[in-house]
Amino acid sequence: MNIATAQLRAWALCLAELGWHVFPLRPGTKRPALHGHRTCPGTGVCANGHRGWEQRATTEPDRIRGCWSEIPFGIGIATGPSGLLVVDCDQPGHGHRLADGWNTLGITTGSEVLASLTRRSGQPWPDTYTVATPSGGMHHYFRAPAGLRNTAGILGPLIDTRAEGGYVVAPGSTTPEGAYELLDDTEPVDPPGWLVRALAPKPSTAISAPREVAPVRVSRYVSAAIRSICDRLAATGTGPQNHALHQAALQLGRLVAGGAVDDATARTALHHAMSRLPLTRPNEPWNPDQIDATIDSAFRWAADHPRALRNRGDQAA
Repeated sequence: MNIATAQLRAWALCLAELGWHVFPLRPGTKRPALHGHRTCPGTGVCANGHRGWEQRATTEPDRIRGCWSEIPFGIGIATGPSGLLVVDCDQPGHGHRLADGWNTLGITTGSEVLASLTRRSGQPWPDTYTVATPSGGMHHYFRAPAGLRNTAGILGPLIDTRAEGGYVVAPGSTTPEGAYELLDDTEPVDPPGWLVRALAPKPSTAISAPREVAPVRVSRYVSAAIRSICDRLAATGTGPQNHALHQAALQLGRLVAGGAVDDATARTALHHAMSRLPLTRPNEPWNPDQIDATIDSAFRWAADHPRALRNRGDQAA
């Protein structure tokens, strides 16, 4: 056995001792080394149906020793079976630019977005198991509350989470970019309350709501403003639909933050506008969860940039 394989086996055994379910990744990559559903032979462990990496991830020392005996497989941790929630803060890719609301704050990375959200919460970020990724990102490990699944961008740009149905590359693994390095071996703690609330599954907003905004809930000026914003969104056609939604949500979010309209009314209007867009790909016009993710991101920025309206004449201040 070469040194690299021996080191990876030691890491895999150590992680299994923590109760974390591990499985092999193709050497030097982030991809599972196990066969997928399409190439399943239907024999062996899959004789009664395909078993993927999540089902085959293990804490059994003998299986781990057998797997990491000759080939220097990377290590994947199946977060669902391991009872983990991992917050993944990324670095921006080449040419990537965050939405203007974040850029104006001088924020460019996922870790900076997370730090900003933490400051807004008024709660300190807890010490917990933390891994540095080769690209300069961070993986923060927590004990997973029940019901959480993977998310992408729900908390903010360049932040994903892994829970049920997900996995992360474990410390000790390497890719051509470099190594995954353990920074803090503190036992994972419970995630902050604000984080759990932000990630909790939300009921889908109906997109078949009436186009008109109820006049008893908002002024005529605000109702007209909402219609104008949503008409422009619906006119995006086959263009950059998600960008258009984000811009419209920023405008309405500022009205929500200023108290001119309630969250539910603004959100319903945005959903209805999205339902009027033409189908350009199998996942467009976007399902309700995708729409809510973009709206949530915009509303978080808008909360710090409210647009107030004067009582007299309903004119913008």
